[in-house]
Amino acid sequence: MTVWKVTNSRILNCRDMADTRIDKFLWAIRAFKTRTDATDACKGGKVKIGGVNAKPSKEVKPGDILQVRKGTLTFTYKVLQPLERRVGAKLVPQYAENLTPASELEKLRAPVETFFVTRDRGAGRPTKKDRREIEEAWDAIDFNDIPDDVAARFGLTDEDIDSL
Repeated sequence: MTVWKVTNSRILNCRDMADTRIDKFLWAIRAFKTRTDATDACKGGKVKIGGVNAKPSKEVKPGDILQVRKGTLTFTYKVLQPLERRVGAKLVPQYAENLTPASELEKLRAPVETFFVTRDRGAGRPTKKDRREIEEAWDAIDFNDIPDDVAARFGLTDEDIDSL
C-alpha cells in the first residue's frame, strides 16, 4: 500500500508504516543489540511468528505474537505497533508487549550448577601445568555427594551417579 505524504509543498511517496521487517522490529524494541544479531537469529530459526519460523524480511503487523529464543530462554512479544527506528527503552512498551511467562524468566535467576573451565581468549592451548591443574579440579569433585535435588533437576538416577 502506498501512502502519500505532503511536506513543504511537495508530495512524497512513502512506504506504508503499517508493516515492518521483523529483524528491524526486534532490533528497534531492543530484543537484540544489533540488526545483524536479529537477522542471524531469524536465519537460524530462533524467531517465530505465530509458531512459524520467520525469515528476516518477514513483515510484522499489530497483533502478531513473536517468539524469540535466546540461549535457553524463549521470550514472547506481542506487536502493538510496528516501527523501523530504534526507540528508547522507556518507549518500547508502546510498540511491543512482553508476554514472556514467569517460568522462563526464572531461568535467569537459577544458579549455574555446571563446572566450566574458561580460558581467556587468545591464551592459546593449555600448558602441561594448566592441564594438570584442570585434571586436579575435576578429580576433586566428588560425584557421590551430588544432592538429590540437583540430581533430580538434571534427570540423574542412582545408577547414573554410580557409573560416574
